[in-house]
Amino acid sequence: MRVPYEFGSGEAASVSGVSRGLAKVQVKLRWDPSPWGEAPRHLDIMAATYSAEEPHGRPVYVVHTESRSPDGTINMSRHSETGQGLGFVEVMVLELDRLASSYARVVVGVAIHQDQGVLTFGDITNAGVLVAEDYRELMTDDLTRVAGSNATTIAQFTRDGSGAWSLQETVRGFDGSPTAFAAEMGNVWQS
Repeated sequence: MRVPYEFGSGEAASVSGVSRGLAKVQVKLRWDPSPWGEAPRHLDIMAATYSAEEPHGRPVYVVHTESRSPDGTINMSRHSETGQGLGFVEVMVLELDRLASSYARVVVGVAIHQDQGVLTFGDITNAGVLVAEDYRELMTDDLTRVAGSNATTIAQFTRDGSGAWSLQETVRGFDGSPTAFAAEMGNVWQS
């Protein structure tokens, strides 16, 4: 079930009436471990940042489980290689309000490691993502729309002229290696 966030609702308004936009957002991922006797199923959240000069060009940098942003504004606070655990087992934190003004776009996605042969989201049980700010759910998805894909974009965050960040849901499937996905995820969906 998807729950879009309406920015015109007044919840994000400041005293002056100007929207402050999103500040610190969490992207959370869950999936069930592989059945007994099968190799672990390993999914990863990835975030690609794009410059204001080339918002649809190549990413300036990509953050995933083995990296963080150079300025520490995007990082993994929880990581799983098996899906074992309660609830959301992988979490990425994006401090959008701290990103330098030279960045205008961040695209977040999920890729399935292909170490044990080709796996798609249709092979993953109980997969789901949640994007939240504080305790407010901005969007959720169970990834069934991309069952035939082995990677997917989830969300796109963009900065407007006032500097406020907003979210657009971007669940779009991709087929290819996690490395290829990291390089091309910003082109899977464009506004």
